[in-house]
Amino acid sequence: MPDRRGFIGAGLALIASPAWAAKGDPVVTTRNGRIRGTREGGLHVFRGVRYGQDTAARRFRAPIAPEPWRDVKPADAFAPSCPQKAAQPATSEDCLFLNIWTPGMERQAKRPVLLYIHGGAYSNGSVADPLNDGRHLAARDMVVVTVNHRLNALGYLYLANLDPRFADSGNVGQLDLILALRWVRDNITAFGGDPANILVFGQSGGGAKIATMMAMPAAKGLFHRAITMSGQQVTASGPINAARRTAAYLGKLGVSPTDLAPLLTMPVARLIEGLDAVDPILGGGVYMGPVLDMRWLERHPFWPDAAPQGNAIPMMLGNTRDETRAFIDPDGPLIRGLDWANLPGRMAGQLRMDLPPEWIVARYRAHHPDWSAERIFYAATTAGRSWPGQVIEAEARARADAPTWVYQVDFQSPTQPRRGAPHTMDIVLAFGTLDAPGSFTGTGAGARAASAAMMDRFLAFARQGDPGWPQYRLDRRATMLFDIESGVVDDPRGWERAMFAKVPYVQPGS
Repeated sequence: MPDRRGFIGAGLALIASPAWAAKGDPVVTTRNGRIRGTREGGLHVFRGVRYGQDTAARRFRAPIAPEPWRDVKPADAFAPSCPQKAAQPATSEDCLFLNIWTPGMERQAKRPVLLYIHGGAYSNGSVADPLNDGRHLAARDMVVVTVNHRLNALGYLYLANLDPRFADSGNVGQLDLILALRWVRDNITAFGGDPANILVFGQSGGGAKIATMMAMPAAKGLFHRAITMSGQQVTASGPINAARRTAAYLGKLGVSPTDLAPLLTMPVARLIEGLDAVDPILGGGVYMGPVLDMRWLERHPFWPDAAPQGNAIPMMLGNTRDETRAFIDPDGPLIRGLDWANLPGRMAGQLRMDLPPEWIVARYRAHHPDWSAERIFYAATTAGRSWPGQVIEAEARARADAPTWVYQVDFQSPTQPRRGAPHTMDIVLAFGTLDAPGSFTGTGAGARAASAAMMDRFLAFARQGDPGWPQYRLDRRATMLFDIESGVVDDPRGWERAMFAKVPYVQPGS
């Protein structure tokens, strides 16, 4: 096994610096050095706080803690995100930075800590998105942390079988997050946070990264509660499939598997171009995600059961009712001209279940005779593509008698009605960023009510490890439905769950 201390480094005691803070912007002394934040609306905010060294010199290798500094580093602006295909204001391989919002820096305050991991699968995303702003949660007497980390090939390209220098590759994006959690454990007291009460929450790919960490020994003890928002990871990529993806990626770049030296000097933009390689297992762009490398990840997170390491951690799992409305354009070719005759064929390619699409359509029409073909398309593709992973994980934890709660977001966009309650809806409601650019919740009374209900439950979970509704057990399947009026319903989509449980679910990227 690797020396897990090697990429963490030795720690120094933290002290806050109230004398500096009293003169203006807050200054805190961390284990690495002093940082200066800003005051915003009654909060102390620190953006662009370094938790790891520049990864450009350590491509495809585990991260290491920063070198100490003597001067006061500014922490008043977001740092660059990891290079990626998605458009971002700024990207750099030097991307191991986090951001903190806190009501105050009294060491004795010991406020719950909420650490958010952004979505974007394992390939894209950034916590600089205004939808992820932590100010509303922090104003509720919480310390909020958001984290950038390596993505796509920079975080998950599997080279361990080709070159011993890259023994940690395939999971270095996960190791970045573990390094960030260690930084928080060792530093957050100086920001008024409780290192013994850290809740990790993440949406989409962020949730999947959390599910994966619950099976990683290096993450043990670094967080105490977990929320996955429309993000699951039942199985990781096996080393054989990961090696096939690596071969496709190297082929796209024209790099020989027997000489990986060009990867270390190649412009990062070229590395991103390599992601256009065709995935040999799934088709489409090549998938990069956690690898069952038997070094850092020794078992699948939720197969054949829930990883025992995570079963003592209280966990909330959620999804949105209309997940696929975020992925499939209502004005695009799959929906344009949709009717009962072509519905099964158009739906078939969007399912990850090997069931006859005609039979699925018939079942939906029998249960919902008033639904349109479009509504059935989105319901079936959500239930057969985006939702099953959450069901598998919740059931696995229920069988292990692990403390588990399940929610579903039913609140529909009032500003874009055809989007319904799509993937990403829960980000805005949980952060309370209803008026941020990119939000499609609106700021009306309904959105405020749904957001208040979701924030209240998330914060109760952070404080007590219990959101205040019944745990998910197989005899009841209690589910909180967040909407204008929120409430608990038992097994709200039971017949859909039972229908798609007839065949195995294909985990993306496995």
